[in-house]
Amino acid sequence: MKRLLFICFLLVFFFIPARAMAGGELQEMIDAADDYETIVLENKVYEGNIVIEKPLIVTGSEETVIRGDGTGNVVTIESSDVHLEQLQIKNSSFARGDGEEYSGIKVNTDGNSFRKLKITDSYHGIYLSQAHENIIDQVEIHGQKDQETIAGQGNGIQVYYSERNTLTDNYIEGTRDGMYFEYAHQNTISGNEISHTRYGLHYMYSDDNRFQDNSFTFNIGGAAVMHSSRNEFTDNKFSMNQSSRSFGFMLQASSENHLEGNQFIRNKRGLLVEQARGNYIYDNEFSQNDIGVEMWASSSQQIFTENKFYKNRSPVVQVGGESENSWNEAGRGNDWGSDFPLADLDQNGTGDFSVAYQSSLHQLLEENELSYLLLNSPSIVVYEKMNQWMNNQRTMFQDDFPLQNREVLPVVKYSAFILVISGALLGVQRRRRSA
Repeated sequence: MKRLLFICFLLVFFFIPARAMAGGELQEMIDAADDYETIVLENKVYEGNIVIEKPLIVTGSEETVIRGDGTGNVVTIESSDVHLEQLQIKNSSFARGDGEEYSGIKVNTDGNSFRKLKITDSYHGIYLSQAHENIIDQVEIHGQKDQETIAGQGNGIQVYYSERNTLTDNYIEGTRDGMYFEYAHQNTISGNEISHTRYGLHYMYSDDNRFQDNSFTFNIGGAAVMHSSRNEFTDNKFSMNQSSRSFGFMLQASSENHLEGNQFIRNKRGLLVEQARGNYIYDNEFSQNDIGVEMWASSSQQIFTENKFYKNRSPVVQVGGESENSWNEAGRGNDWGSDFPLADLDQNGTGDFSVAYQSSLHQLLEENELSYLLLNSPSIVVYEKMNQWMNNQRTMFQDDFPLQNREVLPVVKYSAFILVISGALLGVQRRRRSA
């Protein structure tokens, strides 16, 4: 009997193939788990790469790390209903020779969620490839610090041919593009913070997405929207994008997008519009940019209404010739700030006369791109004055219904309060004297 059992053991050991265990201990745990089981990882380093091919929940703790071997994706998702939370993921391949773009997490399926992750040392952070209805929430992604150029890295989150995904409250820095969308429609993106990238947001051929309450600072370009239509951008902040040709937001070859309630503050150019048509720009704030809006002649039929333009070096520059855009709608123009004082005798909030802005700056920008470096130079003021005297300027915009200035300086903001307090003190003094 013993001899028979020994023979059976040998048969099992040598002739039945073992289950693939590419990632060692962690891959074994995943392969052994039942569908929808929860795996709780310890505070230690688990070696990847791993592939998840079943519905599963994998959670960790503050110091739980999944470390790839540098030859591929660290984590590959090949099933729906996978949930990853509280993990650090690092060390994907950076190789580009085989045509694959590797990432910390590569998602090829629908309906997964990723929360409270930290991804480092990876080409892309998270890559959604033909993956729909996934959630990426509170994920922190840091670009590769020792790359020579930002172009040698991947993107923080790449969304490719993917729809109806939700990206919320993520933090991304130091990648090529913070978020890159290509042929990606109907996604919702809100509450994200992106800095020190090439483009914080980069859209290509992507329509009907919603962006709200996101922040883009210290990038080469805050957001670049190209060949994309019918997207909504509301209440986002684009600020401090200040290299030589930076912009807060660029609309290029795009149409019917809606920009509302956004802030464009201290950028080289707040909004850059090229070859774009029929976009609606409503109730945004353009403050302290070198150029508030740069409009190229190839663009037409934009509507600007109820926007605020405060303390920009030049509020609007039209480059390459004149273009047909509207600076008011239904009797509502824009607030051009204290640089354009208005008369409003009937007190209806709209100026009694049109506002027009003349400038010769477009000539410099058309002739030499290096002139963007001089926008804050006193020589630009001299250049503008000389061309004004020589009657060599051109109208950059004309608003027939300018709005009464809502720009409130601190001294004005608190003057009413000061008057009330002063009046109260004066009243007290009089009562004391009379007593």
